[in-house]
Amino acid sequence: MTCTLILMRHAKSDWNHDELSDHARPLNARGRYAATAMGNWLRAQGHLPDAALVSSAARTVETFERLGFDVPAAITRDLYLKSSDVMFGLLRKATASTVLLLGHNPGIGDMAWRLCATQPVHPRYADYPTCATLVVRFDVDSWKSIGWHTGQPMDFAVPGDVM
Repeated sequence: MTCTLILMRHAKSDWNHDELSDHARPLNARGRYAATAMGNWLRAQGHLPDAALVSSAARTVETFERLGFDVPAAITRDLYLKSSDVMFGLLRKATASTVLLLGHNPGIGDMAWRLCATQPVHPRYADYPTCATLVVRFDVDSWKSIGWHTGQPMDFAVPGDVM
């Protein structure tokens, strides 16, 4: 058996709402378009999640909705601006074989770097821009068995690659 992770940073958010908290910021027009495009790219590549772990921030929830996957989603504040160690701990509790984890930098980018045995060759991988998406496979029987630097990258893309 294998476990597959789709690790995504939220799409571009709208900074034109000074009255809103960071947690409440929505996507901007570019972000809405990018999230839809990334969902279409994932489907075209055959990367379909069975379940999702999503930060409760408005921009991550909206990104998830625009991806267009009809899968169970745990929307939790436990992923909001958290470190890669915290996200890793939540992922290890997952039970679905293919999980979409949707969160924020710097934790998401750090997690991507730490999960892979080798890094994907891409000019934007190191900075993990908005809506960057890594698909990584682990040859394990359950998420409880994954470790840092044990995942095999299968795909990586940013919105500019797919739009």
